[in-house]
Amino acid sequence: MSESRHFLLHKPFGYLSQFRSEDAREARKKKFLGALHDFPAGTMAIGRLDEHSEGLLLLTTDGRVSERIRRKDVEKEYYAQVDGLITEEAVAQLQTGVAIGVDGGIYRTLPCAAFRLPAPPDLPPRTRKIRDDRHGPTSWVSITVTEGKNRQVRKMTAAVGFPTLRLVRVRIGTIGLAGLVAGEVREVAALLTPDVAAVALATEIR
Repeated sequence: MSESRHFLLHKPFGYLSQFRSEDAREARKKKFLGALHDFPAGTMAIGRLDEHSEGLLLLTTDGRVSERIRRKDVEKEYYAQVDGLITEEAVAQLQTGVAIGVDGGIYRTLPCAAFRLPAPPDLPPRTRKIRDDRHGPTSWVSITVTEGKNRQVRKMTAAVGFPTLRLVRVRIGTIGLAGLVAGEVREVAALLTPDVAAVALATEIR
């Protein structure tokens, strides 16, 4: 039996969290992870980021590792650039939980960590400009969740009146995005140990 392999990826804006498409029309129009690196057979993305979201994506050939990282005790932290200057009241609502639409019904998100960032985070410019500054101010908020409903963070900020303009996942458990440029893949010796210990970096792949 071959050894499992694990990867960190800074998913760029505009890529789908899948490796390729069997639909010829979609394959021509969309961008896929397979274009970023020659991943080994059996590689799976652990969770997803939608096409317009960026940031940390973990990949593995080991289904047990995938299941462990999907657990609800593993934190996922996002930086969201929102439309307008987010208020303390809105942040408090995010912290306690908000009602969002999920699968045709209403779901109340679990309490989470959230705070307004005092300054824009040190992130590379997005490949597509957010919008012109004359359309009004924006602000950044950190939101850390342990659940993963479809487009959850975007729905959460919209629910408190501040739609998300840019969304970047910056941390999963103890693994951070820092040091990875958009589109970069890095192979690692392990992802999370059973006690969610720090990642051990191995070979960097450009």
